[in-house]
Amino acid sequence: MDTIEGGPVMKVYFPTHYLDVKASAPHPADTAYRVSRGAEHWEDDEGPHQVVKIQMVYAGRVSGRRSPSFPLGTDDAKRVMKALDEIAKGGGLSARGQISSL
Repeated sequence: MDTIEGGPVMKVYFPTHYLDVKASAPHPADTAYRVSRGAEHWEDDEGPHQVVKIQMVYAGRVSGRRSPSFPLGTDDAKRVMKALDEIAKGGGLSARGQISSL
């Protein structure tokens, strides 16, 4: 269980595979988009649901509270969509024990 200001937070997403896509400037140099697939528990108690997810990565760590932003004039969104397609088809690196979050 992780913690944030105000108390503990239950971990609800368990990625199984991922690809990191380097983010272009003006993002900091150590920024990437993490495209992953895995099991996610929702409040409906019907889960876990198999999902794909895009998260921001800073200095190698996932920031779960920041939505992905794709700077205009870059090919970031196109490269992320290509990674999404690869992940959905079963590609990517094993995420077991490899992913940590901020």
